Amino acid sequence: MKIRMLGLVVALLMVNPLDAQEREEDYVPEPDLLVQAKLSKWQDYKFGLLMTWGTYSQWGIVESWSLCGEDEGWCERRGPFADDYDKYRKAYEGLKRTFHPVKFDPAKWAEAASDAGMRYVIFTMKHHDGFCMFETKTTDYKITSKESFGADPRSNVAKGIFDAFREKGMMIGAYYSKPDWHSPDYWWPYFPTPDRHVNYDPAKYPERWTRFKDYTFQQIEEIMTKYGSVDILWLDGAWVRPLRNMPKEFESWGRKKNYDQDIDMARISRMARQHQPGLLVVDRWVNGRFENYLTPENKVPEKALSVPWESCITMATSWSYVKTDKYKSVRQIVHLLADVVAKGGNLLLNIGPSPEGEWAPDAYDRLKGVAAWMKVNSESIYDTRAIAPYKEGNICYTQKKDDGAVYAIYLPGQNEMKLPETMRLTKIRPTPGARLMLLGAGGEVKWRSDANGVVIEIPSAFREKPPCTDAWVVKISEIQR
Repeated sequence: MKIRMLGLVVALLMVNPLDAQEREEDYVPEPDLLVQAKLSKWQDYKFGLLMTWGTYSQWGIVESWSLCGEDEGWCERRGPFADDYDKYRKAYEGLKRTFHPVKFDPAKWAEAASDAGMRYVIFTMKHHDGFCMFETKTTDYKITSKESFGADPRSNVAKGIFDAFREKGMMIGAYYSKPDWHSPDYWWPYFPTPDRHVNYDPAKYPERWTRFKDYTFQQIEEIMTKYGSVDILWLDGAWVRPLRNMPKEFESWGRKKNYDQDIDMARISRMARQHQPGLLVVDRWVNGRFENYLTPENKVPEKALSVPWESCITMATSWSYVKTDKYKSVRQIVHLLADVVAKGGNLLLNIGPSPEGEWAPDAYDRLKGVAAWMKVNSESIYDTRAIAPYKEGNICYTQKKDDGAVYAIYLPGQNEMKLPETMRLTKIRPTPGARLMLLGAGGEVKWRSDANGVVIEIPSAFREKPPCTDAWVVKISEIQR
């Protein structure tokens, strides 16, 4: 299972339109001053949590995609109904009747995430399969249905999650899939469903498409009005977009690329911000005015980006819960965070809850390790911006946006447990008289210039008893410009 899920992640990366994920030249700044202020605050926060959760967690499969008729690895069906699509889909949609997360405890999640230094959360309100993880009047295909978890007072899990994380002072974000494969106005039962796209021509059947647009609008308005303050509307399913804005790299996304799937983002955005002033709207990979920040998926850009961005990356190998999944080590997560932040981005780390409503013990273990590192080094992460050269060798650089202090984050190798005797910087030079401190060590470190740059000397006492594990940070009070 582990190998298969890892393969699926790789396959998903191959299908993603990578250019669109990082196309900073097409970024359109938002003129709304409230949005600008919230975006700046979001950039200060650096570290967030994504939770991909739905009925599919019961089968330990890729979220939603086995319903899609495309002949791709991530759409593979498994189990007793794999060879009969109609039976498979019926069984999949019947998962709502056995989805009873009786161990759901969002306060425990919020505490672990907050302790680890995460400052915002994005939760999957609805994935492509159309199952709503929130209370809605638009459909009975939802967790609050009497056929599902509705008899439990905690059944509106989205509200429970948002309330618990908001209590910890975290920004609140709602993931929402624009395509809805359960809606008869997106996948019309009259026609077969050969791929991920709407299975009829919206231009030929405008009344049906209008119903779907209104359905989408109503669900998003429910999210914007019934869940307290919401900071981010994080939209997925980039093939649902105006045909005029369909780039060439999306041509691999099924054969219905000639359908105009304009969902009217201007109307949605206007409504959402009327209810939630300053809301960040992230219409992923649809470059333009409704993509307030870019979202490369399961990857870190090779270079710093000049516009706001966030890498969404799995803590394990799968977005959704898999009981036997393998989780990244604390060191890998810390290094990911440093790499992303050094290049000017945020890290959105995904954890998939179990069908019972729990996180795997490994997830808690990793967050505990990250919490220990952040307790010592968080000042090198929060409220920073990218500074050239961003990274040299195994050293990442960040800069405090207000006082200009620079942080050199040393990323040790897999088996490197002690600080080196010296650290060499070739691209950044402290000003004469600058103070250099090893965070958490409680004292200054000596440094000297030579023909090749700067040499930082690490005292043996610091090396024998390092202030933390996994990465070490030297703070430079001032650098030469």
